[in-house]
Amino acid sequence: MIQADISKDKKIVQDCKDYSLFSWTAQGNVNPINADRAEGVYVYDRDGKRYLDFSSQLMNVNIGHGDQRVTEAVAKQMRELSFVYPGMATEVRSKLAKKLADLAPGSLKKTFFTLGGADAIENAIKLARIYTGRHKVITQYRSYHGGTYGAMTAGGDPRKFLLDSQQMPNVVHVENPYFYRCPWGTETEEDCSEMAARNFESIVKYENPASIAAVIFEGESGSSGCIKYPPGYLAKIAAICKKYGILYINDEVMSGFGRTGKMFAIEHSGVEPDIMCMAKGLTSGYVALGGLIVKEEIAEFFNDHYLPLGLTYSAHPVSLAAGLEVMNIYEQDNLVERAAEMGKYVDQQVEKLKEKHPSIGDWRNTGLLGAIELVRNRKTKEPLTPWNAAASEMEPTKRIISKIRELGMFTFVKWNWIFIAPPLIVTKAQIDEGLEIISKAIEIADEYYKD
Repeated sequence: MIQADISKDKKIVQDCKDYSLFSWTAQGNVNPINADRAEGVYVYDRDGKRYLDFSSQLMNVNIGHGDQRVTEAVAKQMRELSFVYPGMATEVRSKLAKKLADLAPGSLKKTFFTLGGADAIENAIKLARIYTGRHKVITQYRSYHGGTYGAMTAGGDPRKFLLDSQQMPNVVHVENPYFYRCPWGTETEEDCSEMAARNFESIVKYENPASIAAVIFEGESGSSGCIKYPPGYLAKIAAICKKYGILYINDEVMSGFGRTGKMFAIEHSGVEPDIMCMAKGLTSGYVALGGLIVKEEIAEFFNDHYLPLGLTYSAHPVSLAAGLEVMNIYEQDNLVERAAEMGKYVDQQVEKLKEKHPSIGDWRNTGLLGAIELVRNRKTKEPLTPWNAAASEMEPTKRIISKIRELGMFTFVKWNWIFIAPPLIVTKAQIDEGLEIISKAIEIADEYYKD
């Protein structure tokens, strides 16, 4: 019987490799965890090995795994109404749309529901271009907005390079205010903020303000290294947008729904966007769902103008039921406040790791969305693994990834960044468990350190 189970487990992995394609990798390199079940902050493989999920999978399982309240809400919805086309009204649509309007910052009111973050970005760009009558979009080089053509173009992640001969036209990128590696060599965060804002406005002028429909910035930087906005930066950008009639699109796909200790990360800056994109934590990954929510005056424009947006599964009742229950869980379990509290604890503990490991160059975090940046020398800030590293330069990163998996953890590791973004239900004991594993993995980075 045991032998039969082993054979079955191997066949599951082999069939996945033989009959499906895995994301962002050469298929011959695939070596997946054979996931069997998940509960709380842990995922278990079919051999019974437990993995601490320290990045909420892809920073989306905010409420943790296996919460049966969502299961029950989805099952109830399916018993009543599994699907109708998006032109019909449903009770669950009315409830979740109103709930999002109540939660969203400023006067954001009406939501167009999508199936994920990338198509939320795509539709936000279309809507902004139609509403303004302009065509250009400004985004940041160190950003990620999704894997579809338009969303990949909007982002600056180098994974798009294989496809960039076919990028969406009229996207302009600007430098991030990345203070740890400030492009302008500034000495203070405030100066970096000022120089980055000046650079942004200069590019707006060079590109003809009357041609620019929107700017798209993440509410808080995520997979590009959790690059924190310096004080006042987003307020400066919002003011420039208002000056030139440019829409501000806020991408909260990763940073939204409590992840940063606020319901939406942009609340840390006090800026009110014109359009906000969301996904991931909207259902905590239990069912696919995304959306974009727009200010009331934008919504009113389409009372008399045709809205050319449509998806077969927009406002899917089952997805909306999951989203509505997840919103209830955030409030019932005080998870936004918990993220802020646990984030402070992570900050304290990582400071101790910095004393132990010379290869930790920087730690950037807001709530439970953080990244450790590893270097070969703190003074020169030479990265352990360079940005967009070639395969021949990835040895230390591969070793770190292997060690983390060996020690029973799943977390997002990219070049010289180790991400820390556990589910918002995480406890201090589980944080300690995770940081102990990360500490052992960083011992590998210390081997490459040069005084």
